[in-house]
Amino acid sequence: MVHVYNCHPFACQRIVPAEQEPGLVCCGGGALFVVSAGGCRIEAYHMQQQECPLICRFSTMGIVHSIVYSQIGDYLVTIEEKNGATYLRAYTNWRYQAAEKMRVGVRLLGHLMRGSVLHGNPKEQMEIVEIPLSETPLCTACCPITGALLVACPKSLVLFGLTRQSLSDQLNALDFERLLILYVSGWSPLQVGLCCGYVALQTELEVLVVKLENLEKRCASSEEHAQPSVNDFVATGVTDIVDDKKEQQSPIESDDFFVFPKHLELLGDMAKDCGVSLSLEWTGMETVASNMGVTYILYRRFAPDFFQGCSVEETRLHSLQLHPMHTGNPDDAVSSDAEKRDPACVFCFFSLPNAGYMYSLKNTVELVSTYQYPEKAHQALLCNQFLHVITRNALQCFTVRCSAVAARVEDPYIDTTMKACPPFTMEVCALRIQLFIGLKSLCHDGNHIVLLTAADVETKAETERAAKKTMSRKTSVSKIKESSESGHGWNLYVISTVSTLQLYREMVEYSKRYEQTNQLSRDCVHLLSEAHLLLRASLLSPTTDRAEIQQAFQESCAQLGDCFSRLDRRDCHLALPYYKMSGLSVTEVIRRNAATWRGPVPDYGKGFLFFLKHSLYEENMEELSEETANTVLEIFSKAEPGQLPYIVSSSFMGNASPASVLAHLEQLELSGAPSVTVTLCKASQALRLGDLLLYQQQMDRHAEMLQVYGFIEEPKLLMQRRERAVVPTHLARHLRDTQDGLLVAAIVALHENSKVKLREAELFFQELCKDSTEPQSIPRLLVDFWEALLVASSQESVIQELLFHLISVYVEHIMCGERPGIKALKTAEDLINSCSHYGPLFPWLSFLTPAQYPITHDHQEDLQKLQSLLCGPTLDVSSIVPLLEQLPDTDNTGLSVHLLCTTRLGQHENAIEKLLDRCPQAIISYANHEFHSDKMILWWQKLVPELCKRTRLSSEDNGVLISALKETLTLVAMELHPVEFLDLLPDDGTAHFFLPHLLNCTQKHLLT
Repeated sequence: MVHVYNCHPFACQRIVPAEQEPGLVCCGGGALFVVSAGGCRIEAYHMQQQECPLICRFSTMGIVHSIVYSQIGDYLVTIEEKNGATYLRAYTNWRYQAAEKMRVGVRLLGHLMRGSVLHGNPKEQMEIVEIPLSETPLCTACCPITGALLVACPKSLVLFGLTRQSLSDQLNALDFERLLILYVSGWSPLQVGLCCGYVALQTELEVLVVKLENLEKRCASSEEHAQPSVNDFVATGVTDIVDDKKEQQSPIESDDFFVFPKHLELLGDMAKDCGVSLSLEWTGMETVASNMGVTYILYRRFAPDFFQGCSVEETRLHSLQLHPMHTGNPDDAVSSDAEKRDPACVFCFFSLPNAGYMYSLKNTVELVSTYQYPEKAHQALLCNQFLHVITRNALQCFTVRCSAVAARVEDPYIDTTMKACPPFTMEVCALRIQLFIGLKSLCHDGNHIVLLTAADVETKAETERAAKKTMSRKTSVSKIKESSESGHGWNLYVISTVSTLQLYREMVEYSKRYEQTNQLSRDCVHLLSEAHLLLRASLLSPTTDRAEIQQAFQESCAQLGDCFSRLDRRDCHLALPYYKMSGLSVTEVIRRNAATWRGPVPDYGKGFLFFLKHSLYEENMEELSEETANTVLEIFSKAEPGQLPYIVSSSFMGNASPASVLAHLEQLELSGAPSVTVTLCKASQALRLGDLLLYQQQMDRHAEMLQVYGFIEEPKLLMQRRERAVVPTHLARHLRDTQDGLLVAAIVALHENSKVKLREAELFFQELCKDSTEPQSIPRLLVDFWEALLVASSQESVIQELLFHLISVYVEHIMCGERPGIKALKTAEDLINSCSHYGPLFPWLSFLTPAQYPITHDHQEDLQKLQSLLCGPTLDVSSIVPLLEQLPDTDNTGLSVHLLCTTRLGQHENAIEKLLDRCPQAIISYANHEFHSDKMILWWQKLVPELCKRTRLSSEDNGVLISALKETLTLVAMELHPVEFLDLLPDDGTAHFFLPHLLNCTQKHLLT
């Protein structure tokens, strides 16, 4: 369905002062080219000036059958006939004729006329380039980005690249290079299109779009492109030309009847199954040839519907066009023709007499829009903002969806809560149907449309009937333009389109007609969406009033936000992104919507509530004034009272009256079941009022565990995010001083429920305790949080990070001097009993650092926690060696840590030597705990020799060593053979010392 509106996209029309009846017309570069009917002359007129003055006129070499203009290179391409032969010619430097310089050079393709250069400076002159072809040219197309030329012949397509040859410092000559020939089996295209490697072909009922590209980059592993020939490359997935001719034959065809093929649409990779064979012959540089190939993009075949009384001629396709579109700021694009950017989007348009079709080719191949015409269309032209269509007696202006597609290519966040754009699937509309008499052809350049009309006297009555029929559709049209000259029945009009801003404002005024009518609200939103896309398209085109259009674009976003906020529609959530794009503050949005809140039960609108709710949940909103904040309270207390606890916890509601907030929360509690979150909100507001009694009453209503669940439901009661900062609330600061255990438990629960990240929680505690009297850089509450989180967390990455933090803290605390007695929430014993990462202390540690060790209690706790982590199963000791090295081992505190580290790394011999040097009384306990299984051998290989050696060398006071040696010999005697035991004893030992142990060893050996 096509919506029909009565807007005015056409500003004025001028009549071109052509002397003879035009046969062909085309335009571009601000010029209008008119070929006289049946003649050999081309006239160029200046479309940008008021009277359309003549720029120049020049003769052609033959009768012109086709004329095409290229913006890149500023040249004309014609198909001419002379003496029964058809020629292809390019006219370059044609503007020199405006200065009445009659010099005209004629040359062949690739042959620059350098004779005048050798005898002096080259002359400025128009040049006619003869382009020889082996076949008769049928039609041509120029690439709007590169200026390349595509020529269609009965059996092939020939592609020419545009080149520039420098003749002097000021003068360049255009030339063409034959790049490739694309053979199309069984097709003789009636129209072709070319744009950035995309090639479109059209017959009477079929359209095929392919892309010429580097297949090696597209699919390096494809076998079909692994060994291409030098001069012949067959497209991917296509059979041989001979086989294709067999396939093209209809299975049922005779002299009596002909069966039309069925309707078919193939998109993307499926298009290669269309049965059309293509082969490529590269004629350019051989280095590029090995990589070139053809990829199928789109194929569509139409089946004529004769049940509606249509003839074959009435179902022919026409108006094939490939249209590029850039994204970003077009003013930043490179101005050089040779360095143009690749377009972000490429569209393909073609039309039947009763319907037009626009496809998107780049990124995703899909049908974007379908246009249904009210009457038979003769020609159609696609541009960024409109589709212009001519019928027999009407010029029609339709909206397009190019900017909607381009917006989604440019910005991947366009369909989120941050940004929005009307969908390209939205139904198109006709903005205007303007009547003319006898429309014959249409061309377009910039903001100008050129129409050729030729009135037919015999069909005047039929024209009047068509005009009455069109007016009966309630479409506002202007009066039929009469011929300005009574001497002929043709006219050439240049119609200027209105400025984007003027048409936008008219569409906005038009939409207000539907604003108050509920049943037509969809039309209101549709028309505003069309105006929005109009502005988007203008922002993607070079323009001088960009600042004004950008301002209008934000205004359009605000209007769409108003519509979606007030209407009860499924897509009412779009109010949020449109309001964001408008640049309006929340206060301004509330004021814009306040006018609609009339009556005893105000209707706030689902979209508005969605916007307001999400804005209050985000971090970059402005802080509301007291008046606005109280208004927000009133809105949610009536519309969604269940959202009040979350609304009042927002940092942007800080100016709301605490008494008013308490009153609304009390009303909420009376109307529903008691809620822990509501209770915590009331406690928070009591703190703002300074009523500690009310605060305590609210906090005493629920156990701490239930309060933790309340904080999980609404984290903003404890912390608020503002941009990248984490700000503790007044309630959090009060809990720091009164219930630090509840505070830590709540933050741990928030982390475990993915409500806060570890880094955010650490910033929270650092900010919360930055004004405390602790001399340490890391607050005690943060350490308590790490310890509590280590108990609760099951994420391996988090556990390893916490272990590293805690080891660092424990080492720092042990090394520091006196510090205030700030009691930790969990003792070492608590952690050992509740957390598997903290292991029981090894027994031998009690000899090094006994419970009565002369250090402060806090240091003792930190030491035991550090020792417990080193005794635990989780810590990777090798990763923290650099941290432990900074702890000196001058006393038993550092020695115990280093011995634990050495033991966990398996360096037991080193540990034995350190213990014998520093604390020999711990050696037997160490050996009993560590020397098991494969470590048992250390008893007699390391410990016995060391003890004997040190006992012999020690002074008289060696009772500890002798006692350790006796216990060691007792165990060794039980494990070794008597011969082995004798070999172990020192030669200079005292016999009566070792004899009892040897006797025990012998007796054990005899018994076994």
